[in-house]
Amino acid sequence: MVASNGLFRIFWPSDVPNTSTPGVLIGWRNSELDVLVISILQGVEARDAEQALRIEKLFKNSPYPIQRILERCGKSPLQVLGVVNPTREPTGSFNPSSLVAFTSTKTRFPKLYCPDNGAMTVQMLLFDRPDPKSMQYLSLSPIALALGGKPHHTGKGFPPLDKIEAEEDRERARKRALVEKLRSHTVVEHARTSKEDAFPQVIHQINCSAELNTLLQSNIKLIGPRQRRALSVSERVVESANNLWVLILRGLWHIATVWIYPIAYQLFIMGLMVHRTAAEVLLNVLDWRLLPDRSALKDFSATAQQVDIRLQQFCYWPVQFITLRKRNRTWQSITNDHPEYIRFYNSLWLVANDVIIGIALGSYVIENADFVAAQIDLFLDAWTIDGLRRMIVWLTDWPAGLKLNTELAVFLGDLFLWVIDYWAGCMAMFRPYLPEIIRFVGFSSFAGATMPISLFSDLASILTLHIYAFYVGSARIYNWQISIIGSLFQLFRGKKINVLRKRIDSCDYDLDQLLLGTILFTLLFFLLPTVFVFYMTFASARMAIITLKAGLDTLLACLNHFPLFALMLRFKDSRRLPGGIHFDLQHDTPKLTKHEKDQLSSIAAPTSRIYLRSVPLPFQAMFHEYFQLGNRIRQHYVSLGVIGCLIIGRFVPPIHRRNLYSLQYSMLPAQRISIVDLWNLLSGQQPQANGKVPTMNGHSKRPSGDHHARLRKGAIK
Repeated sequence: MVASNGLFRIFWPSDVPNTSTPGVLIGWRNSELDVLVISILQGVEARDAEQALRIEKLFKNSPYPIQRILERCGKSPLQVLGVVNPTREPTGSFNPSSLVAFTSTKTRFPKLYCPDNGAMTVQMLLFDRPDPKSMQYLSLSPIALALGGKPHHTGKGFPPLDKIEAEEDRERARKRALVEKLRSHTVVEHARTSKEDAFPQVIHQINCSAELNTLLQSNIKLIGPRQRRALSVSERVVESANNLWVLILRGLWHIATVWIYPIAYQLFIMGLMVHRTAAEVLLNVLDWRLLPDRSALKDFSATAQQVDIRLQQFCYWPVQFITLRKRNRTWQSITNDHPEYIRFYNSLWLVANDVIIGIALGSYVIENADFVAAQIDLFLDAWTIDGLRRMIVWLTDWPAGLKLNTELAVFLGDLFLWVIDYWAGCMAMFRPYLPEIIRFVGFSSFAGATMPISLFSDLASILTLHIYAFYVGSARIYNWQISIIGSLFQLFRGKKINVLRKRIDSCDYDLDQLLLGTILFTLLFFLLPTVFVFYMTFASARMAIITLKAGLDTLLACLNHFPLFALMLRFKDSRRLPGGIHFDLQHDTPKLTKHEKDQLSSIAAPTSRIYLRSVPLPFQAMFHEYFQLGNRIRQHYVSLGVIGCLIIGRFVPPIHRRNLYSLQYSMLPAQRISIVDLWNLLSGQQPQANGKVPTMNGHSKRPSGDHHARLRKGAIK
């Protein structure tokens, strides 16, 4: 018996026939009032279809074990749910174990036989089948393009967390605590129904419905009695000729699989393991640290970081490839490895585009190495030597009418000019080798455009080393002067700074102390503008260089991590990038006459028609890492803390490479596979001599025993 005021939910595929041909409904019965239709077998009887399901006749010639797909769909067997368009008019009350439905070409939604007695309401959910061959599927949660579950490391390979990342962790912890607090203070908690609990299982069933429907429709001819006939003479001749051709192909296939392919496969594995061992050695060199809390080579060199990323990808590609090959050995509806497929081909596309752009860039640089070297030399000389020299000379002679201390300005100017002259001499010795260095950068472009960009970033750091030294020296002098002026200002107020207790205490000073403090305060205060002008000049130059390097690192992040493949799928077939599901209430009511409406209301219960559709992954989720990267750069350089450091002369370090390159490592596992595990993984993939055989036009090239038996029977007949 059906409970009063019950809700009957039925999921109906949109591609089933909507003609008036009688048929049988096949699907899953998740509960008494919750069913999902996957196929309509037309032209068969319900008892014959039920018998065929019981003896698994409808699963014959299944490409993979049927239990795999049934286990994913809740381990419940397929059942005969009812009939559609019966030849006889249904009578009696509504029976959920034997449904009766009617389809019409006027509407996409079927009409369910359910007399309106007030005891039942129907919820009809129409869905479009995802195509598993095109890797379409539904998902309750958005697809994860990045590898998750990466813990924060502070040991080898990862520096300690900086303030920005620590603040992000605290903010995430605060939000989690707030959510838990809201849950604990909820007055009325909605109890989940059985239909809500079964919805993840329903999503799996919808994803598997296309392959099962294809299998059932291919075996529909096996239901009921079949007439057999003997092969004709022409058919026997054709089958004998095919048998001879199959025997020849079988011999060739045996030679290829037993002798040629295993040897070639072993040689390929050996070569891959040699490269993997060399990559492991180089990765350890790039990650080596003098002390556990010190930086590695890849932490301060963009080139070393780029090489590390490419080697990490090289170590991960075999694992991804083997994972995707295993996916081809089971049902396409099992979608566990679909995100890995997108990550794998996205990295391949990015590397291919990187190499293509690099070849074009490298060809131009190599052909015009002398011209490029001359332009770079002219730029460096104009901005980092002569331009800086002219700026310092200008600062020593009352710049913009600002009256500075001439003696101090001349002293600082001579000091900086002496360093610039020494640096110009070093650059003069470096200048003859600049064309060769440019050619080397051009040849490195054949490994991808990211290599010359990273090399240029490192060269920018080296060639502006004197500006960095000027900035550090002037910032230290300016900060010392600000600190001393602040201490002397406390002296006027009769206070002193308690360093141990980190507070300001009262203090009685003698007259000579106050007099000396006044003299020193006045002296330092009037010298402050001169030091400040030099400090701001070099601080501005340093911030410009940091901005340039941040732009280059962002460009590297785009070339290494841009979701190009995912973006193409988003425009080409958004159902391959699910971001959730959406329910649309439909008003799909066909135009009926008054008599038809009265007849329909007498056999159909109140029905809500809902269209279930997949929501594509939003662009904001695809570029979430870029938003996070921009937020980190903004918090590091454009914040009140950084402005305060610039005002008082504290050192403003560049953002750590981990914060910039964490975006690029999001597609890689936290721990790369070891050499031994990779060897075991590759060795397990070697095909056996009696492995799968190729097919021709859907038929095996190796004749089976049943095939020979049929030939013999045909010959006897």
